[in-house]
Amino acid sequence: MTATSDPTSRYAACPPVTVPGPGGAEIVLSAPRVVPAPPLGGHYQVRPGDRLDLMAQAALADSTRWWVLADANPWFDAVRLEDAGRTIELPRA
Repeated sequence: MTATSDPTSRYAACPPVTVPGPGGAEIVLSAPRVVPAPPLGGHYQVRPGDRLDLMAQAALADSTRWWVLADANPWFDAVRLEDAGRTIELPRA
């Protein structure tokens, strides 16, 4: 089994890692990506009903870039970034 990835993926440049699998077979996986801290552009206090896609649209003008908000707040589970009352970091757009 070999690791494959979409060449446009943000994980495409990561080197493969070989790990032991069931019964001793080797499994080749993509290495985890280490995310550098993005430059921060401010803070935002989450309001009731906020969702990551809506916050990404407001902060970054692209709802599909919700993962940029997650990368800017690595100490939280991405789903917890939607908790009302939480203050999150906003990356510079």
